[in-house]
Amino acid sequence: MTTLGIAVNLVPYMTGTMHLGSAASANTVTNFIGTSFMLCLLGGFIADSYLGRYLTIAVFSAVQATGVMILTISTVAPGLRPAACGDATGQSPDCVPANGTQLGVLYLGLYMTALGTGGLKSSVSGFGSDQFDESDDGERKMMMRFFNWFYFFVSIGALLAVTVLVYVQDNVGRRWGYGVVAVGILCGLGVFLSGTRKYRFKKLVGSPLTQVATVTAAAWRKRSLPLPSDPSMLYDVDNKAAAGEDLKGKLKLPHSKECRFLDHAAVVDRESPAAASGWTLCTRTDVEEVKQVVRMLPIWATTIMFWTIHAQMTTFAVEQASVMNRAIGGSGFLIPAGSLTVFLIGSILLTVPLYDRLVAPVARRVTGNPHGLSPLQRVFVGLFLSIAGMAAAALIERYRLTESADGVTLTVFLLMPQFLLVGAGEAFTYMGQLDFFLRECPKGMKTMSTGLFLSTCALGFFFSTLIVTIVHKVTGHGSNDGWLANNIDQGRLDYFYWLLAVMSGINIVFFTIAARGYVYKEKRMADAGIELADEEAMIVGH
Repeated sequence: MTTLGIAVNLVPYMTGTMHLGSAASANTVTNFIGTSFMLCLLGGFIADSYLGRYLTIAVFSAVQATGVMILTISTVAPGLRPAACGDATGQSPDCVPANGTQLGVLYLGLYMTALGTGGLKSSVSGFGSDQFDESDDGERKMMMRFFNWFYFFVSIGALLAVTVLVYVQDNVGRRWGYGVVAVGILCGLGVFLSGTRKYRFKKLVGSPLTQVATVTAAAWRKRSLPLPSDPSMLYDVDNKAAAGEDLKGKLKLPHSKECRFLDHAAVVDRESPAAASGWTLCTRTDVEEVKQVVRMLPIWATTIMFWTIHAQMTTFAVEQASVMNRAIGGSGFLIPAGSLTVFLIGSILLTVPLYDRLVAPVARRVTGNPHGLSPLQRVFVGLFLSIAGMAAAALIERYRLTESADGVTLTVFLLMPQFLLVGAGEAFTYMGQLDFFLRECPKGMKTMSTGLFLSTCALGFFFSTLIVTIVHKVTGHGSNDGWLANNIDQGRLDYFYWLLAVMSGINIVFFTIAARGYVYKEKRMADAGIELADEEAMIVGH
């Protein structure tokens, strides 16, 4: 509720109240959301290595509440925003842009909120799963029920954000909209802390990011040493077990020929293995787990572009809505521009059951896959739908510009196709990405799956910022504001949408090449004569 409640309606505030340009306002939103996702990696590292999930949730919830309080204060104190002007869009020459202090306080509130969101998002679902014993059939069923309710309440929060909160911000006041969020966070924290005595707490296991760093560092340190012709001569978990060291539940993995450079990390040099640290000597199994993460990187990289397209639904699509007819019939009620995101969320919630009930059964019969479409096939569908969404957005914007030049204000419901297509694309991409990363991440690095997924979201939003900045600088010169003009009727947003569609078309070609060449872990293990552990098989069948 917090992240969406702030993000989807931030562009009108940045343009109309803080008097910034369209491109700068859009970048503020994408940087905020991107930072929220990227800081999940930091939150996960702190939870896994130092604080544990319980304390991470408690501390970062308080940080999030503090950030929203600062945002609330910035909307209340007159000195923390520029003087109002006659132009409601804030683009008139008489409108003075916010100064450094005013923007500084606003950004402090935004990024403290992002920091709190990152710590909370990284740990709350994992802490929920910690409360169940997966080896017990009854508790495993209860955990599935827990996550159904967990997703339900996340969806309720999102719907409240884009409907009730956006309406309150536009019609009652920003201070009330942000204030309600701050109170909600504190109430949620109180409820969370009230269950402290009943929670189950698991020991810290360390962050998988540390394992990636130690293997890379050890391989680089010993890069000049020759690799043995027999991989069994590399240091491995059986050598570690013979020395009486804790294996942390790791099972020996077969050696692979890819990324041989990393094998240097498991080469035993003159130093005794017992005296060596993890930064100088790693087991072959540790190396193989890192290799598996490296294998996933081409897929990881080619899914970033989807979230760049998704970013436009909370930025320029909201700006489009703000200049269209938002009235419902003759009632006089105006739909807040930020509330159009409800169609995006609704499309996601509709696509999931439609896939489960209609698409998956057909896919099972056609492909012979008992799970319907494979994870990478689902991601492909999501990427394709996002391209269709951008093409639809470009055509609709071109039509809107033509009609606007003739003095006609079109209904905002014309934007529905782009929201529905990108929303359906998100459902397929989200499900496919999570399933892929959960399925393919090594057993000892399961928390890495969440990190890989969230980092694609973060980089997608940051990439949007980069593209917007470049396009605005290249196309805007002199008196011409370019494609992304402050006055949307004087720009060519349709060209920008076509640019994203073309870039996504090129990206999906690279994704297809990477996906066709990828061999799933299940098949590699079967070829090596190794069966997946029961719990991993359960994840594969997710």
